[in-house]
Amino acid sequence: MKFTPENITHLEPNQIFVYGANSGGRHGAGAAKLALRWGAKMGEYGLNGQTYGIPTKDKKIQTLPLDKIQVHVNDFLATAFSHPEYEFLVSKIGCGLAGYQPKDIAPLFKTVKTTGVFENVILPEEFYKYI
Repeated sequence: MKFTPENITHLEPNQIFVYGANSGGRHGAGAAKLALRWGAKMGEYGLNGQTYGIPTKDKKIQTLPLDKIQVHVNDFLATAFSHPEYEFLVSKIGCGLAGYQPKDIAPLFKTVKTTGVFENVILPEEFYKYI
């Protein structure tokens, strides 16, 4: 089984860096700031360049409740499903500045493990302890 590397410093041409974003698209810190290196666009989230931003905070930079994050994770999974040519490296979204723990976020990705249709979605090793 493959896992997202702890520290991503390089992407292959077919890889997409998946990070926790805010719905205002202000990528000023954490993994969102790193995503600017690979094509994240200020003012936007979702698929841009070799990045995909999943909102874990709102436009006012307040942490979103898990049910709202689940909606954004589902949107991401729909994108991943429709782009099998890409490998999506999911970082520990929501586990830094948003303040959640992997045990909170990992279950939002349970369909990756249970359905077997998301072979192109790579999760952090720690997430598998909770899904």
